[in-house]
This record gives sequence, structure tokens and C-alpha cells, in this order.
Amino acid sequence: MAQSLMLDALGAERLTARDKGIPERAIGLTVDEFLATGPRLSEFWTPLIVLDDAAMRENLAVMAEWTSSRGLSLMPHGKTTMAPALWQRQLDAGCPGITLATMGQVRTARTFGLAEVMLANAVVDARSLRWLAAELADPEFGFVCWADSADTVERMQTALRDTGVPRRVDVCVELGAPGGRTGARTAEEAIEIARLIAASDVLRLAGVAGYEGALGHDRSPAALAAVRGYLEQQLVVHEALAELYDDEGDVFVTAGGSAYFDLVAEVYADAVLRDERTRWTLRSGAYIVHDDGFYRGISPLDVNFEGDHTVLRAAMHGHARVVSHPEPGLVLLDGGKRDFPFDEGLPEPQGVAADLGGTLAPLPGATVSAMNDQHAFLRPAEAEVHMGDVVRLGLSHPCTAFDKWHFLPVVASRDDDRVVELVRTFF
Repeated sequence: MAQSLMLDALGAERLTARDKGIPERAIGLTVDEFLATGPRLSEFWTPLIVLDDAAMRENLAVMAEWTSSRGLSLMPHGKTTMAPALWQRQLDAGCPGITLATMGQVRTARTFGLAEVMLANAVVDARSLRWLAAELADPEFGFVCWADSADTVERMQTALRDTGVPRRVDVCVELGAPGGRTGARTAEEAIEIARLIAASDVLRLAGVAGYEGALGHDRSPAALAAVRGYLEQQLVVHEALAELYDDEGDVFVTAGGSAYFDLVAEVYADAVLRDERTRWTLRSGAYIVHDDGFYRGISPLDVNFEGDHTVLRAAMHGHARVVSHPEPGLVLLDGGKRDFPFDEGLPEPQGVAADLGGTLAPLPGATVSAMNDQHAFLRPAEAEVHMGDVVRLGLSHPCTAFDKWHFLPVVASRDDDRVVELVRTFF
């Protein structure tokens, strides 16, 4: 049975004029009270990011089937959305827990009662380790973090010994690669760090972890070879540590961002069949909303990826209004870098309507050429747009979309503008 997070307080939150995009009549109502009135997207203010309920449900089902059919567990990266209501959807779809990136995020998650957390990072400061030690008094709380150096291990041990931690902290040794992000740079170095963890009185060796996404940014042969070689080294380390694992808890081998999880499945496949004790764990997080940019071009479950497979659909879109037409061939929209992601590609114009929720007309040849803090530069080409029109935008990179919004409206589907949920974020 899926864990139930403590989400009731979210519906009791009162909407205010400080909440970007919220309709005027919603101010003063709780979220639940507002949703009970049957709101429509056409009531909201621009700029806006809107989520698609039907598409998210499809994406959750697609990823659940894909992972389970390959013997993989999925602990999706919660930092993508920092939205406990969406974490609950992922837990309901079969995920045993949520991955997070900082101890601050872990503390936030614990306020909602999240019982199983993987911290895809190291913990080296005494303050957060004291807090963690207190949380581990809860026998239902499962926590595992990473370490990539002897210094990390020593700092953790020193701080935890002072706390009287009630049980050892599960730690995966993190394998990296030259030119990558964090992680021991060689398998030999990772094995030595793992030995230090296994010998500790306050730490417990819990497996091998890492992030392959830092080794490539496309599906070129060189990128795919680098990722595959890295994953193979993970297995080398895991096999070398067999004698160091105890029988007191879980053992993880974990990788898998949202770009190369198919390679993770391929490289892990034989080991998954041989080693049933290990939790072979993906951490992909962007799949719940996918996108119309970076992941559309690289995800193995996108419609553009060759092969016989179910696909993910973009479940987030931007909406911005035409506020200026200062010269021929240039239109300014009222949404910019404060509202929409831009680090992995600019928004893509997908259609225009007279207002939010209206029927979209195509925008052939239109592009967004630049963004300022609060404006997007729309080059409409042969498309016709008018002052006050609303342009729907395909967005790239969910990980830098949610952090710009306190509440995001969720419509029933792309063709049904009933607002069925307000997703609250905690960045």
C-alpha cells in the first residue's frame, strides 16, 4: 500500500494577492473552497504555467510500467517539483520513496510525513546531522545518503558520534567520473571509501550511487559510450563490495536521471536477474511532466525516440499575453525569466488564443528569440497576433520551471480548461 503524505493542510491554505496568477475572486478563499467553485483557466492572470492532469496521469502509468517490467525501482527526484501533492501521485503509482537534493528539502519532506528518502548528496555539516540523528529515532523513517571521499566519511562520523545517533546512517559510496559532477573519480578510490564506511560505528555501507547525466548532453555515440562505461564501472564497484555488505538493511545500486535511464536498464539488466537482494533504483524525476524541449529531444520515452514503446507527453505549458507590438516582426509577451524556464532552451510558441482557455490557432514559423526578466520576444513570422492575445508556450526543463511558482493550476486536460487542482511548491 502506498504511503499517504499529510496533505490536508494544503487544501486549507488561504489564497492571497501575493500568489502569482490567482484570480481576484479566489483571494481570501482556501484552496479547497476555491476549487469547489469549479474555476476555469480563463479566470487566471498571465503569465502562468499550467499543468495537465490527464497527461500527468498517463506519464505516471507509462513510467511505472516501464520500470517494473525491467525489475527496477523508482525513487523519483522530488527536487524537480518540490510539490508534495505530486510526490503523492508518484508514491501512489508504486514509488517506494522520493529522492531529494539537500537536507533542507529532506526537512521539508519530513513535515509531510515522507517515510523513505534518498539524499542524492553528501551531508557534511553538524547542524543537519544533529537534526538527522533526531529523525532516525523514528523506526519507520528510511534514509540513505551518499559519500565520495574519506573526508566526508570522517566529518559524518565526528558529528554523529556527538549526537548519540540511535542507529547507523545508511550511506552509499558515490562513484563519479573525470569531468563529471561529484563522486570518487575511480572505481579503486570508491572501493576504499566504501571500506571506511563499512568499518564505521555510526555509518552503514548501503550500496553504490551516482549520476550519469553529467557525462552527456545528447544522444551522440560519444555521450552514450561515456554513460554506458560509467554504469559498467558502478557494477564493478558493487561486485567488489559484496563482502562488505551486512544483512541489516537495504543495499542500493542507483543511477538514472531523466535522459539516459534506458542505458541504466540495459547495463543493469543481467545483474538485476542475478541479484534480487539489491534495490536497483532509478531516480528520474522530470517524467511526471516531461517537456517540449530538452527532454523531448533526449528522453528514451519521447515520441521522437525510435522504437516500439509507450511515450511521455508534455504536461506543463506556459501562457503569456501580448502586451506590445513595437515594430514589424516583433511582439512582446508578459512572461519572462521570472516565470518560465530558459536554461535548457527558450520557450516554443505552440498556438495563440483570444484569452486563456480559448481555442488555439496555429503560429507557423513563430519563435521566441530572447527573454528578459518579465518579457519574452516573440517573432511571429507569418503568424498574426493581436494585442491582448494569449500565446501558449512549450517549455524546456521542468527542474527550473516549478521553482518560479507558489501555486500552479492543473487543468483536467489539454482540451478541458476546468481547474481541478492547485499544486503548491516548497522551494
